[in-house]
Amino acid sequence: MHVADSLCVEPPAWVSIPTNRLTLRPYEPTDAAVFFNLIQENRARLEHAFPARVAAVRTLEDGVRVIKLFRQDWQARRLFVFGIWHTSTGEYLGDISLKPTWSQPPTAELGYYLSAAAQGHGYAREALSAAVQFGFGAAINAGRLDIRCHANNYRSHAVANYVGFRPLPTRPRLWPLRQTEPEIRHFTFARSSAQDSALDAYSLSA
Repeated sequence: MHVADSLCVEPPAWVSIPTNRLTLRPYEPTDAAVFFNLIQENRARLEHAFPARVAAVRTLEDGVRVIKLFRQDWQARRLFVFGIWHTSTGEYLGDISLKPTWSQPPTAELGYYLSAAAQGHGYAREALSAAVQFGFGAAINAGRLDIRCHANNYRSHAVANYVGFRPLPTRPRLWPLRQTEPEIRHFTFARSSAQDSALDAYSLSA
């Protein structure tokens, strides 16, 4: 499938994904306040890894606008963004997304963040496992899923490894003058190496 061909394909259904403790679902307009508040309360912590998102959401009105863009991106199959909610309490915990590349076979890059209060409970592993199922499922049918994170983000390294991603060898920097830029680690999960336990791991403990 070429990039142009992908635009002629129906977008996947506007679905929620239940896990053992969480619900992943696309954002609705009524989610703008919690979406903005989480970014606002965690701005200093998130801007290093998610500068574009943090810069785009400076006000509640920005949050409303960005959520509208998420729906447009979903319909165009450019980006699939899910909010992460705790099912039993209804608390909004964070965000996870898949950005597909419609080559043959398709691939997708995943990114996620949680509020500071939501870290340390196994929610990232649970949400990432659900997103892996979505990425390898009919919506994208990816042959490979990828994650990028800073080299010193050891928490994210552990989450990626737990779910089934494997680190790629670190390549030397080509531009010595850019040594001050943060080093990025790349993790990949090939469909051929995916195990049933990774795809269906909705009952991950904390």
